[in-house]
Amino acid sequence: MAETSARFALPFLMPGQAQKELYHNEALASLDAALHASVVENARNDPPGSPAVGESWIVGAAPTGIWGAREMELATWSGAGWRFTAPVPGMMVWNQLDECWMYWNGSLWSDGSLPATALRIAGQQVVGGRQPDVASPSGGTVIDGEARAAIDQLIATLKSHGLID
Repeated sequence: MAETSARFALPFLMPGQAQKELYHNEALASLDAALHASVVENARNDPPGSPAVGESWIVGAAPTGIWGAREMELATWSGAGWRFTAPVPGMMVWNQLDECWMYWNGSLWSDGSLPATALRIAGQQVVGGRQPDVASPSGGTVIDGEARAAIDQLIATLKSHGLID
């Protein structure tokens, strides 16, 4: 049997193990840092000067000091030192500074954008995959400039929102 869990390396209690409470408490502290994580800010390379107990940061790509060699990990201050959590693909954190969700894709943290196949509100799909371009109105025997301008404006707005090509 493995000594740690597969995803977050939480320590398992082993048969005949002395001081089981230390391993159990270590697992709880690690779980507390990773479960529904919330970070003060994204991609910081140097540890903050006065962190509060329980505050977390995403370590940047060029960490310094005690954060060295912990690139892109989640760093949480425990009061007695730093705890580091290596992210797993799909792990999400709430970025308090930017007020958005970020996720780990296996090689980097997202910029706050989240992939989806559709957006549903109250069970109703309101946004789906991008649709083909809509042609601007043309032709006809009677030209209605205001109607064409309004349709062109609607098409431009749909394009600017990324809903059509």
